[in-house]
Parts: sequence; C-alpha cells; structure tokens
Amino acid sequence: MSDRKVDPKLLEILVCPLTKGPLSYDAAAQELISEQAGLAYPIRDGIPIMLVDEARALESDDPKAKGA
Repeated sequence: MSDRKVDPKLLEILVCPLTKGPLSYDAAAQELISEQAGLAYPIRDGIPIMLVDEARALESDDPKAKGA
C-alpha cells in the first residue's frame, strides 16, 4: 500500500457522512474512524473514501471504537 499522508487541513473539515460527527485518523490502518457511527472509512492512495457503503464496521471490542 501507499505511505501517503492525508492533508491535516482536510482532516480538520471532514466529518462522518452518517452522523456529521468528528473523525479520528488512524495512520497505521489508513482509516478515518467515526466512533459515533462505529465505522472506519478507508483512505486509498491518500484519498478518504467517505461512503457509508465502503466503510468497515468497527468491532465492539476494537479499542479504536472505544476512543483508545
């Protein structure tokens, strides 16, 4: 995969398309995490894919889902 970084200014303005809540950036997994929705949006080639259909559901025991 790519080691591209996501523009920090872009991360400041992006919100979850489902809840309109904040997202946290998981650089290791290349995902944007919506704790409110329990979803992880993938980042492909440095581009966040902000489609609910493309998002991965977070596991209930996933530490990212609990804000850790």
